[in-house]
Amino acid sequence: MTNATYIFRHSRKLRNAQSILRNEPAILARWFSKEAFPSIDKGDDLLKIRQHGNLPGKKDGGFVGGSLRTFSCSAKDLDISTISRTTRKTNPVTGSVFSSGFSCSKVSLRRGFSTDSGLPPHQEIGMPSLSPTMTEGNIARWLKKEGDKVTPGEVLCEVETDKATVEMECMEEGYIAKIIHGDGANSIKVGEPIAITVEEEDDIAKFKDYKPSSSGSADGVKSSEPTPTKKEAVEPVSSPEPKISKVDQAPPQSGDRLFASPLARKLAEDNNVPLSSIKGTGPDGSIVKADIEDYLASGKKGVSAPVSKAQDAAAMKSLDYTDLPLSQIRKVTASRLLLSKQTIPHYYLTVDTCVDKLMDLRSQLNSLQESSGGKRISVNDLVIKACALALRKVPQCNSSWTNDYIRQYHNININVAVQTDNGLFVPVVRDADKKGLSKISEEVKHLAQKAKENSLKPEDYEGGTFTVSNLGGPFGVKQFCAIINPPQSGILAVGSAEKRVVPGAGPDQFKFASFMPVTLSCDHRVIDGAIGAEWLKAFKGYIENPESMLL
Repeated sequence: MTNATYIFRHSRKLRNAQSILRNEPAILARWFSKEAFPSIDKGDDLLKIRQHGNLPGKKDGGFVGGSLRTFSCSAKDLDISTISRTTRKTNPVTGSVFSSGFSCSKVSLRRGFSTDSGLPPHQEIGMPSLSPTMTEGNIARWLKKEGDKVTPGEVLCEVETDKATVEMECMEEGYIAKIIHGDGANSIKVGEPIAITVEEEDDIAKFKDYKPSSSGSADGVKSSEPTPTKKEAVEPVSSPEPKISKVDQAPPQSGDRLFASPLARKLAEDNNVPLSSIKGTGPDGSIVKADIEDYLASGKKGVSAPVSKAQDAAAMKSLDYTDLPLSQIRKVTASRLLLSKQTIPHYYLTVDTCVDKLMDLRSQLNSLQESSGGKRISVNDLVIKACALALRKVPQCNSSWTNDYIRQYHNININVAVQTDNGLFVPVVRDADKKGLSKISEEVKHLAQKAKENSLKPEDYEGGTFTVSNLGGPFGVKQFCAIINPPQSGILAVGSAEKRVVPGAGPDQFKFASFMPVTLSCDHRVIDGAIGAEWLKAFKGYIENPESMLL
């Protein structure tokens, strides 16, 4: 083994073997030729990579599938199992897996070469990443079962992502030896193995009791956390002491001055608590509100915090309630909206728009649509068109914030909020400023139907630059403020139209008109107040004079 170690350390060609595998991740070390073993005295000619046959599945500059490579080494004592383990460690195979044009969707495949367990060559199919925000997914159902033969392009299973339920296709020919996560499996991390495939049907039975290795991380690469030493493993881990202040433990203060936050001092005064008897847990030993509350709970009331929590739990048991499971779309929507409110400085601008002319034009256009067999045009379709044209006129609002610059988009893609039983979806109408009202109407209805059926694809909701949320028409909400959909910098909240009395020129003159309030939520880092007001002015002009949208 000493000779093999020397060769690996001092041979440039062997030292570059792993970089070759990293540069072409689909190259797999399948077997090692014994032909080169006699050639021990050939200096640096230590590694010869031979390509056998064609490379099936070559696509887009990468390799998908099992391209075979033979490594010929000129050392008698070269330990082949060592190379095999090294190759397996540095050999993640990543390929495109998508259903009907899912670009940029990734699935992790790992080829296994075990020398200890006696398992034949196999592939671990990982949970694919089917959207930019996806971190975990669910298995809706398997369309194949263990023992079935699969070919490239066949659908293996349906995966519930953070946006929709999509089909995952097979990339290589083989047999399904083991399904690790069955129908209904939830919260599977991206890259975590969900199935095992083999090339030979006779190898299926060998994976009956197969369990994926827990030493690696979800993406198949071992965790970088250091392994604790034996001494560290033997030592017991001491549990942290409860964060309860005691009366007999005075805080170390500099001099006679006690440092406490204003809120803590006010709470102490209201409850007659001496600050000198409390140990501070804040910066530099200062007393904070939590220290006063802990003192009141443990000292004055004589009830510890755990007992109080136990009482709360007992009180909850007396209530009648149902815990509803969280879907992936709800989890992602919640995290993104929380991120938006915490990191984006929102401000809101509201105007009332007179929609009498808009409603008259809509009636005329729908008459033409019905006569020609087209889809009816809704008020929301007209709002989308007006938003797109206003963004073309005021392009500063068609932008997003980054830490280094403001990115201004040349495409105007409008996301439309659609509420479904599965959660909130925002399908996108691309290049809305260049499309007619009839085309916009058809696309919105088609995308809304796909959202309700939970069958949206990534290209149906990715790439939006501005969002419209309408709660007025379908729900009768008069006015509301919407949360910005990051990384966008604006969203328009549309309320319901209502008739109002409008004063005329004379004292006894008046008329009725319908007004629709709209509220623009802006990211103040990107859209200044004057810019937001300018965009609303342009939008209002298109709504109140809808003929101008046809120019």
